[in-house]
Amino acid sequence: MSINLRSALPRMSFSKFQGIVGITAGILSITFSLAAFFRPAPNKAEVVAIVQDGKTEKAVSDATIEILTPADALIRTLTPDKAGQARWKLDEGHYRVRISHPGYRTEVRDIQLVSKETTEVRVQLRGAPLGDAVRRLFHR
Repeated sequence: MSINLRSALPRMSFSKFQGIVGITAGILSITFSLAAFFRPAPNKAEVVAIVQDGKTEKAVSDATIEILTPADALIRTLTPDKAGQARWKLDEGHYRVRISHPGYRTEVRDIQLVSKETTEVRVQLRGAPLGDAVRRLFHR
């Protein structure tokens, strides 16, 4: 007894087969892309720097905030918003935050960031020492 496979299988054109394979590949591609998009965020920590004037406690929005490694290698430079705040996500670890402004003394804070947590760094800038002000006045 012999079975003819060609007569047992339904007839399908090659172009129809290509269409089914293409649609299946598209659906799988979209599914995996969406799964990657909705994947939980990596275990990043967030640092929030809040910069204020030491006397008035008003926000200082034109300060420069630098995020550094403990060895003072620059990672990122940030500028605070109108409220004096700047945010950045980093890996867990030790960092140094340096806040500078021409009219104030530079402030440095060492921080420890913990995964999935927000660390707030509040800095109240104080007036620059008299020597710095005189040097700036005479451009030296």
